[in-house]
Amino acid sequence: MIKAVIFDCDGVLVDSEVIAHEVELAVLGGIGMHYEAHDFAIRFMGMSDKAFWAALDADGHERLGRSIIDEIKEPMKDQYAKAIEERLTEVDGALRAIRALKLPKAVGSSSTVRGLEIKLKKVGHWDHFAPHVYSAEHVTHAKPAPDLFLHAARALDVRPQDCLVIEDTVNGVTAGRAAGMTVWGFRGGGHMTDRIAERLTHAGAERVVANWAEAEALFAAL
Repeated sequence: MIKAVIFDCDGVLVDSEVIAHEVELAVLGGIGMHYEAHDFAIRFMGMSDKAFWAALDADGHERLGRSIIDEIKEPMKDQYAKAIEERLTEVDGALRAIRALKLPKAVGSSSTVRGLEIKLKKVGHWDHFAPHVYSAEHVTHAKPAPDLFLHAARALDVRPQDCLVIEDTVNGVTAGRAAGMTVWGFRGGGHMTDRIAERLTHAGAERVVANWAEAEALFAAL
């Protein structure tokens, strides 16, 4: 029986993944590091910041023969922050669905603590989750390890098997399944494609919901 719901943030509650990918690909392309957009999304979505920077730096060494972190990190962070301030919106219907959900709820995201606060406050979600907003910074092992979701379940005082996770990444689905939780994939974010959504099912999502209107209707049956 589902007694609590744990939400990913980026690409699920806020439409930030599409912004992040645009900024990251542009900065990387500027130094000669080109990626196919779909492959980039599949590989990097759901990573903690620490893992993301480490993977990009490894690519820099492999492709260009040098560390690229000093060239990309600050431009990416600055351009992303500016774009979030100017363009971030909620994923359509998220706030209505959150309000409709009567069960205890939390956010479990690979974003930073500060980043989550900025994004959730900007779109008006923060007060519906605080203090149960949890970041990769709260645990030793980020997604795809189950630690973050288990941390959120403990904080909510709900058994893992009684939690539902809503995720848009393979890393997130894998983490939720490893935690022993029910997992729904979510494909309502602006970055989502059919190919990405298919991977959520293959990773073990019980179902993939198209948007928040569908999720809200399903919440009524929990």
